[in-house]
Amino acid sequence: MSRYRRKSEVLASSVISSTNQALATLMDIWDGLGIKEEMRLQRIEEVRKHIEELFNRMINEERDMKDRIEKSIQFCQKQLKALSHELSLEEYKVDESLTILQIERDLRVRLEILAKQKNERLEELRILQQKDQELCSDLCVTPYYIPSGSIPSLVQIEELKEHIKVQAEEKRKRLQVFSTLRAEIRQCLGEMGRQAENSLEQDAICEDEEAFFLTPENIKALTVLKAQLELKKEALVSTLNAVKEKVLSLWDLLQVVQEEREACQIISGVSISEELRLWENELARLEELKMVNLKQVVLKIREELNAYWEKCFYTLEQRKEFAAYYCDDFTEDLLSKHDEEMIKMKMLYEKCKLILEAVAKWETSWTQFVILEKKASDPNRFSNRGGTLLKEEKERAKLQKLLSKLEEELKSRIDLWETEQGRPFLIKGSAFMDYVASQWELLKQQKEREKQDRTQKKEETTPFKTPIKRPAGPCSQSTPSSKNRKVSTPN
Repeated sequence: MSRYRRKSEVLASSVISSTNQALATLMDIWDGLGIKEEMRLQRIEEVRKHIEELFNRMINEERDMKDRIEKSIQFCQKQLKALSHELSLEEYKVDESLTILQIERDLRVRLEILAKQKNERLEELRILQQKDQELCSDLCVTPYYIPSGSIPSLVQIEELKEHIKVQAEEKRKRLQVFSTLRAEIRQCLGEMGRQAENSLEQDAICEDEEAFFLTPENIKALTVLKAQLELKKEALVSTLNAVKEKVLSLWDLLQVVQEEREACQIISGVSISEELRLWENELARLEELKMVNLKQVVLKIREELNAYWEKCFYTLEQRKEFAAYYCDDFTEDLLSKHDEEMIKMKMLYEKCKLILEAVAKWETSWTQFVILEKKASDPNRFSNRGGTLLKEEKERAKLQKLLSKLEEELKSRIDLWETEQGRPFLIKGSAFMDYVASQWELLKQQKEREKQDRTQKKEETTPFKTPIKRPAGPCSQSTPSSKNRKVSTPN
């Protein structure tokens, strides 16, 4: 700065020197012209006035400039303070070592920078708020709040960006759920052959995704709708299967030829409702045909009833309880009673199927065991050769072990069934374990009778002989050629 002041001082000195030189020149000219002192004074006064006016004007202009600069500095400082507050920035500190001009320029540049930042931040806020508003409108949630007219801080901008990111991810998830639900609802309606019946169903299958607000309530409503449609579909399928089952039963009952069956079974590319309608038509046709062939149908049902009675181990007394079985007046009422009894037996069998199958397995094993027991009691069994006797013994022991295991398993199952149903489980009119005990007792009694019969027969066929005395001695006692086989039976 000192260097610039020296130059100005030199320049000022040169101005003074030039002024003095100019005045000296004027004096010389005035001397040559012979201008008197009074005139010279007047002219010099004019020069003085011109110089003073020039300096005064320049001084005033420079003072005005200084005032403007100082006012500009004050204005910039005021604006910078306000902008710094709005932008949540620290207040700008002026470098006190700078001149007024430098301070004013520095403040002006800083003000331009902050004004630009303000505009950029407001524009960024506008774009972000527009995105946030769109997302929140779709999700029906409250947008991120920034007071209207205020300039957001950098922290608020970042929080708004994070809010938009979270809402965008939430929209993506909900949209994915909505798309999946919509596809499943469409498929379900299509499979049932049904059109949308209410506004919710129509909105659910609408092509315009933006028309559906992705609120949790709407998503929940779609989930409930899908579950309801699935239940209706299951009910429709259940009805279809029931109709099919009736048709299949009537085909067998009426002995419908295979060609007619295949013609009805070749159904593809139709909805469940349409398929149900076709099967219901076939059922109606078969029902009419059944009424025409009442006697044959009833007799066929009786054959099936016999089969189910056998599988359920019904006694003759239990079978006689269904009096319609023995009626020969073949009417619609008689057919209806047989249908009801058939349904009852099927339900009973399905309800106890696992137990009944296990009992049937026990019966089969028991029959085989009894056969082997008879062979074991046969006095001629020792004449068998080729390892047959040993094979039969092993098989008998295996069956006896299997019967014991089956009895234990069935006892546990039946106890549980009786607890759940609150009534006894009967096999041929008796509790299962009583029935098993009676079978073992019958087998025991039968073996005793056979043994007695063999003894009696032997006594009848053996002639009476007078015993011959033998001399006493260590070898006088004879050894029997064979021993009776001891058979063990469970209690």
